[in-house]
Amino acid sequence: MSQSRAALPQIVSQEEWLAARDELLRKEKEATRALDALAAARRRLPMVPIDKDYALEGKDGKTSLLELFEGRRQLIVYHFMFDPSWQEGCVGCSMLVDSIGHPAHLHARDTTLVLVSRAPLEQIERFRKRMGWTIPWVSSTGSDFNHDFGATTDNREIPGFSVFLRDGESIFRTYYTTARGTDRLNNHFNLLDLTPFGRQEEWEDSPSGWPQTKPYTWWRHHDKYEHANHSDSCCR
Repeated sequence: MSQSRAALPQIVSQEEWLAARDELLRKEKEATRALDALAAARRRLPMVPIDKDYALEGKDGKTSLLELFEGRRQLIVYHFMFDPSWQEGCVGCSMLVDSIGHPAHLHARDTTLVLVSRAPLEQIERFRKRMGWTIPWVSSTGSDFNHDFGATTDNREIPGFSVFLRDGESIFRTYYTTARGTDRLNNHFNLLDLTPFGRQEEWEDSPSGWPQTKPYTWWRHHDKYEHANHSDSCCR
C-alpha cells in the first residue's frame, strides 16, 4: 500500500469545515430517505411458498428449515461460502460474520439468524470454533438447499442473504440479496466508509494519492493478520 504525506484532506477553518459537513449531511439525509423507501418497498415484496423439505444438519443433529426458525416468525439465512473441498470458510464471509453482534436484539423482533454452508458439519464446527463464533451454523451437504436458493451454481459458491417468513408451519421466501447487496450488512465496510481513506481499494472514487490496493487482497481471517504475507481470499 503506497502512502504519501501529501495525500491528506484539505486543511480548513472550523467554519469552512462545518459548512462542508452541513452540505454532506444534506446528501446523507437524502440517502437515508432513499434507503427508507427501499426498505418500505422490500416489506411489500410478494413471497413464494417453500414446499420442499430440506435435510440440514446442525450441532444437535438433523434439522429442517422450519426448525431453524426456533419458533420465531422470521428467519434470516446467510449463505456462507464454504465448499466441501475447502479447509476453511471464505475470507469475505468470515469478515461479515465477524461484524454480526449479539442475536438478542434480532430475537426481540421475532427474528432468527442462521448461517448455512455446503461443507460437512465437521468442517464447519472446526472452523467455527477456531473463529470463536456462536451464531447457529448448519450444513446443507447432501441436500438441494444451496442450489435451490442460488448459493451454489455449477459448483461455485455464492454469498448472500435469504429471508423467510413463517405462518404456522408454512414457510415463504420473501427476499434475497448477494454481491454488493451484502456490503451494507458488513459493519467493517460501513465503519471504513466513514474514514477519509475509506476501504482503500482501487475501485473507490478517492482523491489522487490516497492509499489503495486491489480489492480482496487485504482481506484475512481475523487470526491471520499478524503473520499473513499473501491474500488467501476466495472472492477473487
